[in-house]
Amino acid sequence: MSTAPNPTGPDEPTDERPLAGIRVLDLTRALAGPYATLLLAGLGAEVIKIEDPLHGDLARENSPYLGARGVVVERRDPDDVSLSHLTRSRGKSGVTLDLKNPMAAEVFADLVAGCDVVVENFTAGTARRLGVDYERVRELNPRVVYLSLSGFGQDDKAGSKAMDVLVQALSGVMYTSGEAGEPPVRLGIPVADMLAPVFGVIGILAALERRHRTGEGDWVDVSMLGALTSFVAIENWGAMAAAGMEARTGRTVHRLSPFGVFECRDGHVAIVAVHDKLATGLFTAMGDPGMAEDDRYRTRDRRVSNARALEARIEEWTRSLPMAEVLALLEAQGVPAAPVRTPEEAFADPGTLRRQEAVPVVHPVHGPAEGLHTAGVPITFTSGRVGFDDVLPLHLGQHNDDVYGGLLGYDAEKLRVLRERGVI
Repeated sequence: MSTAPNPTGPDEPTDERPLAGIRVLDLTRALAGPYATLLLAGLGAEVIKIEDPLHGDLARENSPYLGARGVVVERRDPDDVSLSHLTRSRGKSGVTLDLKNPMAAEVFADLVAGCDVVVENFTAGTARRLGVDYERVRELNPRVVYLSLSGFGQDDKAGSKAMDVLVQALSGVMYTSGEAGEPPVRLGIPVADMLAPVFGVIGILAALERRHRTGEGDWVDVSMLGALTSFVAIENWGAMAAAGMEARTGRTVHRLSPFGVFECRDGHVAIVAVHDKLATGLFTAMGDPGMAEDDRYRTRDRRVSNARALEARIEEWTRSLPMAEVLALLEAQGVPAAPVRTPEEAFADPGTLRRQEAVPVVHPVHGPAEGLHTAGVPITFTSGRVGFDDVLPLHLGQHNDDVYGGLLGYDAEKLRVLRERGVI
């Protein structure tokens, strides 16, 4: 690890974040890669984000924007910034570097020399064409842990481009939700874009641990399709089909019945009453404890076999009552249940905010945005902590002088030449 000073401020040897002292060079853009480096930043790593001098990260152009006028659909003012960029670039220093410019190779080499981790999410083969691939990085600094995030892995010779919806389609996940016979359902969050970087960070941490023993870095290769398919495969879809069980799940899961979401007079509740004791509690809450002796519902297997009739009976009850009353009756019998909340309601949960699993959106100029929340780092430690450095590249190349001048030691003349020749 280089002992060069942190470009965003003095070294902090007392920093309690687990990755304090780790420097990350971030070549990523859009969502999957930036989310990986966001997690690393939140765990205490110093992240230097490289953007193209002319266009910057694609997320900068994602509507809506936040600025002096609040939230707007179209950018109007110079400091209007995309909510996507505000979320994904927190805690990162931002520099510009045109990796296609021949003079960029020297700058890239100087950056790699002082880094522990390099992260990229180009399509397979692009990093090699740009001269920033693992082989080149290893020559420059054999201790670097290098993460490649791509749609289909680094052995994808075609270098196929991938978007979350395409990976959802290919992974089979679209046929896990929704009712039988209905069209495929796209999950409402970009699950492939979010899941792959989590595996990527796990890979980085494992490679850093291995480096402690060997002194050498490694190349971590994670594909979006592989990450999501591995999650889909946790359920045995083939076995369920062979048994004649309905595999797709809409609001309820028949093979676990009663298990799922039921409509109330003024909202929806989620109910879990899988085991006999819970099912008996549910029937008692419904005012019909005799259902526990009904042959159709007496055992777990019988409830599964008669799931449709059972769920219709439960929903007839829940529809007759307000949500609060349904929840109170279930709680009195020890049956797990919860209201179905909107995202905004979930983000405002006091426990979630206390644990910083969701955090307020903060504009670097105008401060906190009332009522807006974004993703935190959902990990807590007994002794350590998580949190982001107070830095964000509002404008392209905002930290060029700090990083190239302060960290790499480039003088004013060299910086002038690099700017004039379009390198930075």
